[in-house]
Amino acid sequence: MDKTALVLGATGGIGGEMVRQLLAAGWQVRALTRGATPSPRGDGIEWLRGDALSRADVLAAAKGCAVIVHAVNPPGYRNWGQLVLPMLDNTISAAIAEGATIVLPGTVYNFGPDAFPVLAEDAPQRPQTRKGAIRVELEARLEWAATQGAKVIIVRAGDFFGPRAGNNWFSQGLVKPGQRVRSVLYPGAPGIGHQWSYLPDVARTMLQLLAMRATLPAFSRFHMAGHWDHDGRQMTGAIARVVEQTTGTAPAIRRFPWWLVALASPFVATMREMREMRYLWQTPLSMENARLLAVLGREPHTPLDEAVRATLEGMGNLQKAAGKKNAPGLPAR
Repeated sequence: MDKTALVLGATGGIGGEMVRQLLAAGWQVRALTRGATPSPRGDGIEWLRGDALSRADVLAAAKGCAVIVHAVNPPGYRNWGQLVLPMLDNTISAAIAEGATIVLPGTVYNFGPDAFPVLAEDAPQRPQTRKGAIRVELEARLEWAATQGAKVIIVRAGDFFGPRAGNNWFSQGLVKPGQRVRSVLYPGAPGIGHQWSYLPDVARTMLQLLAMRATLPAFSRFHMAGHWDHDGRQMTGAIARVVEQTTGTAPAIRRFPWWLVALASPFVATMREMREMRYLWQTPLSMENARLLAVLGREPHTPLDEAVRATLEGMGNLQKAAGKKNAPGLPAR
C-alpha cells in the first residue's frame, strides 16, 4: 500500500491534476464523492461515496493509504471560514491513524506585507486578513499532526493557472472561459511583480517530493518559484502573444475593474474573497525556492508561453481566425 493515495478534492484544479499524475506514476488512487454511489468510470480511480466533512467517511477512505492529498474546499467556497478547519481535522485524524503523509497545496495568504518582497518558508506569519489567519491555524494543526505519527508536506505556490484549474485569478479575472480573448483584464498595479504557478508543475513538484518522503523531516514546507512576473506585464504579454499567434489579432490589455468588485462584494462571496486579497496585487511578492532546489535539484518548470497556450486551450479560449474553436480540455469539475 506504499503507493496508495487518497485525494480529497479530486474534481478540483490541483486535486484533479494530482490524480492524473499519481495514476501516470503508477499509484493506486482513491477519491471521495458526495451524492449517489458512483458507478465505475473507467478512469483508474476508486471512487468512494463520502464527504470530507465526515470524519467516519475520511477514516474509512484512508484505510491502508500511505498518502492523503488534502486539496478540498467547501462546495462553491461557501462558509469557507467555518468548514475548512473541520475538514482538515478529519484528514489529520486519518493520517495519524494510518501513519500517512499529508500533502497540502499552500498559499501566501498566511503572510503579511512585512514578510515581502522575497518570501522564505520560515518567514513570520502575521496575516492581515481573516482568510490568512485561518491559513496560519491550518498549518499549525498540521505541524502538531507531524508530532503524532503523521508526516506533512506543504508546497506553497503563487496564483494557480492551468488547463483545468477551477477557481483562480486567471480564469475569473484575466480572461473569461469559453470565450474568444478580445481583452485581458489585469488586476495588478503598474510595475508591481506577481507570482504565478502552473498547475501541472505544482503537481509534478508534489509527486517528486512524495517519492522522497522517507528522507524528509516529518513536517516539511517548500516554496515554488513558479513564474515570476516582475512588472505585471509578463503574463499579459504571454496571453497576447498566444492569442495573436492563433487568431491573428492581439487582445487589448485593460485594468481590472476593482470598483465593480467593491460594489458586488456585499452580495457575492467570491467578490468578497477577491477584494480581501487585493493587497497581493499591490505589493511585489516573489517566493524563494532554495529549500526545494536543495532537495530536488531543480524545480519543474514549463515555459510561460507553452503553459499559457495549454491553459487557454483547456479553457476553450482559442479560436482560429476563421472562427473554428480548438478542442477544449476536460472540464475541471
